[in-house]
Amino acid sequence: MSKPDSSSPLPEPGRIARRTKGADQTAWGWWLPGLRTLREYHVAWLRYDIVAGLVLTTMLVPVGIAYAVASGLPGIHGLYATIVPLLVYAVFGPSRILVLGPDSSLAAVILAVILPLSGGDANRAVALAGMMAVVSGTMCILAGIARLGFITELLSKPIRYGYMNGIALTVLISQLPKLFGFSIQGEGPLRNLWAIATAVMDGKTNWTTFTVGASTLAVILLLKGNKRLPGILIAVVGATIAVGMLDLAARGGVSVLGPLPQGLPALAIPWITSADIVPVLIGGFAVALVSFADTSVLSRVYAARTRTYVDPNQEMVGLGLANLAAGFFQGFPISSSSSRTPVAEAAGARTQLSGVVGALAVSLLLLAAPDLLRHLPTSALAAVVIASAIGLIEITDLRRIYRIQRWECWLSIFCTVGVVVLGAIEGIGLAIVVAVIEFLWDGWRPYSAVLGRADGVKGYHDIKRYPEARLIPGLVLFRWDAPLFFANAELFHDRALDAVAASPTPVRWLVVSAEPVTSVDVTSADMLAELDEALHAAGIKFCVAEMKDPVKDKLKRFGLFARFGEAAFFPTLGAAVSKYLATYPVDWVDWEDEDR
Repeated sequence: MSKPDSSSPLPEPGRIARRTKGADQTAWGWWLPGLRTLREYHVAWLRYDIVAGLVLTTMLVPVGIAYAVASGLPGIHGLYATIVPLLVYAVFGPSRILVLGPDSSLAAVILAVILPLSGGDANRAVALAGMMAVVSGTMCILAGIARLGFITELLSKPIRYGYMNGIALTVLISQLPKLFGFSIQGEGPLRNLWAIATAVMDGKTNWTTFTVGASTLAVILLLKGNKRLPGILIAVVGATIAVGMLDLAARGGVSVLGPLPQGLPALAIPWITSADIVPVLIGGFAVALVSFADTSVLSRVYAARTRTYVDPNQEMVGLGLANLAAGFFQGFPISSSSSRTPVAEAAGARTQLSGVVGALAVSLLLLAAPDLLRHLPTSALAAVVIASAIGLIEITDLRRIYRIQRWECWLSIFCTVGVVVLGAIEGIGLAIVVAVIEFLWDGWRPYSAVLGRADGVKGYHDIKRYPEARLIPGLVLFRWDAPLFFANAELFHDRALDAVAASPTPVRWLVVSAEPVTSVDVTSADMLAELDEALHAAGIKFCVAEMKDPVKDKLKRFGLFARFGEAAFFPTLGAAVSKYLATYPVDWVDWEDEDR
């Protein structure tokens, strides 16, 4: 470890730390970023990391247990899923202060898979959840090695908001029975909500349990914005002390966590049956997509704050290895935490050593004081999860999106409704389908325009936007604002012929302004050949202007470049217009020529 120039982990002001070729690019440097951090570690950071780790522990324990219970698992496995991933990510994770562990955004997905398959068997539920973590981790690792870190960018912000809002509502609904102190039989969020309402109307609420849970929730929400007071810790400890001192478990029927098993997580293969494979694979894929989407966003945010560079592919591998380890050590799928990471940052964390300290502190609790949380009420755990779910709900930015582009806001709401109605697993499938449709829509039905010359404005512009623009007799300038591919090939063909048909003068040339065309596939290439034939039969020459060289190379491979002839390709629209005017004696005076 080296002596520091300062206690801050940040590079010099005005500089952005970014990995360059050298030691960081070696195989061990890419796979083991934690060792690279250790090599560069400053001794002065140690006290910050130790303090931050101890502060972090106050959240790791109650939140880990709460998310395990919300996922349909015994609470102890939430601590196992906290300890192991923190240690693994400290070695393999590229982010300096990102905190990994059980997360509310995954609870609904995990619960949706293991609840119908486990049949109430806790050991089977643990095995199913562990295998989901193994599947998720394997997918993340393979995607990172294949450098597919960009895939989460395919989900637009409104769709991510919609999915996460749906997940938040699903998680919130799933915790309400524990808050009210009764159990229900329902399948799906809407049926659960109806069952909850029916149970409340029938007087099944345990008001002592509800008072404990509601008070815990109120304290968490009231202290949420306070950086000095750990709201979750205060609320959970207060509820535990109250239940224990007043013996509310016996007198008021308040359900409590009970003593935790003593000991650390052990290596265990999560065996499942052949009938479980498909739902576990689907659930694991859903978890991988959601967890990496959350992690990549949070990682970029904190990388920007610390002025460091984080490779998204390396992040995917680190997340995958942490999930893989959780699955083999009696844990369940994990993700980054948008609530615990800020706690670590506010406490002064400098590196992942803070997470290691937190993991060791939780381990010490399991070894030395497993009975410390035996009076922890499950309604308080439900309050922790509900508070987290409320924090997931995005409304403010959706209002902004509604103001600037309403259809994307409605798309987000559609995804939310889909998750709530169909469930978490089906909801993410719906989100992916909607994302693909949204991605294809602009290219499937893109904007196109006929261009004219507007006096006093350089260049050639859309005649719909510039009604005063003049058209050059016999020349149609047609712009297509998208790549050409199978889905829009026929539309291009039809719109090009419509532009020719709409010309006020007989057309001699059709010139396609091809700068926005970034690709051409086989289907659209065949369409261009058919269009050329139709134009040639009508005595019209087909020309292209401003086409990018990579696209032009494709046309050469398809044989279209030779078909059209080199003379049909122009570097600019101006060059095409000049050649046309030099070829045909038309009645045309450009406004720039008039000014000379």
